[in-house]
Amino acid sequence: MKKIIIICGPTGIGKTSFAISIARRFNGEIIGADSMQIYKHMNIGTAKPGPEELEQAPHHLVDFLDPKDDFDAGLYVKTADKAIEGIIARGKIPIIAGGTGFYIRALLNGLFRAKPICEKTLSQLNRELKDKGSLSLYQKLVKCDPEAAKKIHPNDSFRVIRALEVYQTFGHKISVRQKNHNFDDLRYKSIKIGLHMDREELYDRINKRVDLMIEQGLLKEVTALVKNGYSFDLKSMQSIGYKHMAMFIKNEVDWEEAVRLLKRDTRRYAKRQFTWFRKDKEITWLFQSQFNLAENLIKEFLT
Repeated sequence: MKKIIIICGPTGIGKTSFAISIARRFNGEIIGADSMQIYKHMNIGTAKPGPEELEQAPHHLVDFLDPKDDFDAGLYVKTADKAIEGIIARGKIPIIAGGTGFYIRALLNGLFRAKPICEKTLSQLNRELKDKGSLSLYQKLVKCDPEAAKKIHPNDSFRVIRALEVYQTFGHKISVRQKNHNFDDLRYKSIKIGLHMDREELYDRINKRVDLMIEQGLLKEVTALVKNGYSFDLKSMQSIGYKHMAMFIKNEVDWEEAVRLLKRDTRRYAKRQFTWFRKDKEITWLFQSQFNLAENLIKEFLT
């Protein structure tokens, strides 16, 4: 099974610089996992890697798509798969770096369930989920496969049901199947490193980053996009930062309110990202300062 390194975490925490350091240390190439950095012409508001950062390590799935074009998790998986294949063929290590958790999950597990092991068992478990809730199923999993339960969040009903489906159909634990490298739903073998810091410190970093974006010309960037025919109604233009500048341009709010809302919504987005990633028990959480520990963990993973 092909091995990949994943660097994830909330916006503003420093994933780009951390991933570049990992790439330089392990002869890797970076594949973005950010639903906004994919777009051309949208540089400041997406905090896209700059020319100096791009020179330090090869990047893929960054700055390649027109803002008018549609893109989803399915296309992300296909494009990332191709990039991974090329990176490995060059004898290098693929490093997935970004904060769009759904993209990362789709890359590792696919968007759709593999063929059910047993239709009858799956139907029964889905009925129980509907009638009794995910916690009831999770408690069953704790009893029959506690090792698997430790790695699965109680609310992750997809993985809970999959583990129970294996146990009830074959009479053995999914954790045993995984140890024997029979990863039914796993597309790659990965090490997941999540970056974290004190929440108030992160929020302060976010506020300062927004100030820097404004200073760098975020309003001018959005105005130029509109002038070049990119409508405010585009999905890409509805993202954080761009929609706030649009509100100001359309005189829906004054400047101070636009900036206040931008900072608030970015902080809220970071909180949602934390919530998403915290559900994944396979993530090892590290501070930026713990690069040496990350280095040792990755070295062990790759050997």
